Amino acid sequence: MEALLDNIRSLRNVGSMFRTADGAGVSHLHLGGVTPTPEHPKLAKTALGAERSVPWSRHLDACAAAGELCAAGRRLWALEGGPRSVSIFDPSVARAAAELRASGDTVVLVLGHEVSGVDPRIVDLCERVIHLPMVGIKDSLNVSVALGVAAYLLRFGPGADPVAPH
Repeated sequence: MEALLDNIRSLRNVGSMFRTADGAGVSHLHLGGVTPTPEHPKLAKTALGAERSVPWSRHLDACAAAGELCAAGRRLWALEGGPRSVSIFDPSVARAAAELRASGDTVVLVLGHEVSGVDPRIVDLCERVIHLPMVGIKDSLNVSVALGVAAYLLRFGPGADPVAPH
């Protein structure tokens, strides 16, 4: 699994996402648009060293990066709402994730801007759009928390090897 971060503004969120990526076994973070990189000295405060253990790349245009990832055979899944979105707990999502793990194909989980979400042009490139169901008054979680929930469910959910590699 990899992740494409589309215009995530907050240094703290991105630092936390590096730490989550390290824990969940996300093999690469693609940092798109205004998403800060580990070159910013304050990112390390929340990444706690994970900015050195998780490979990353910088992409000025996240939409172009998404197109390049698709062309390279990656399977993009947006964590986003909208008419195409299906709950991450839908059995079809668990089946699709298990099939991808078995095939060795790489899922790129796409997460977007804290307010406006994933660029619709990127969503159009995604083979799946999934969301975390919300039952309170808010319609989304903090983006770094959402990455944590989704990455762990997709990586260690039904049909996955229950033991995390070290």
